[in-house]
Amino acid sequence: MAKRYRYSFAQQKQAEGGIYSVVLAVISFVLFLAAVAVSFFLQEYVISQALIGGISVCAILLAFYGFIMGMVSFSAKDRIHSYCTAGAIANGLIMVGWLGLYLLGV
Repeated sequence: MAKRYRYSFAQQKQAEGGIYSVVLAVISFVLFLAAVAVSFFLQEYVISQALIGGISVCAILLAFYGFIMGMVSFSAKDRIHSYCTAGAIANGLIMVGWLGLYLLGV
């Protein structure tokens, strides 16, 4: 009878930095939607400009930090890097979108 080999694969976890990167991308996108909603509903008020600016700066900083966390978490050993990839790509696209909006406004 032939010898049967039994292989066992250890369950790998997602890299924590990748999970945080995806969460920061979602938060940044929600802040973008909040800035759009504030600009739509509060068009006539002067305070809305400062509020939109503050929301936008926070969203840009969160996207930048999420991109950095996604890239740094690729160095984690014995982890799955799918969330790292998704978070880095999503935060990169969000940063490019914010940059495009900024350049259109200037």
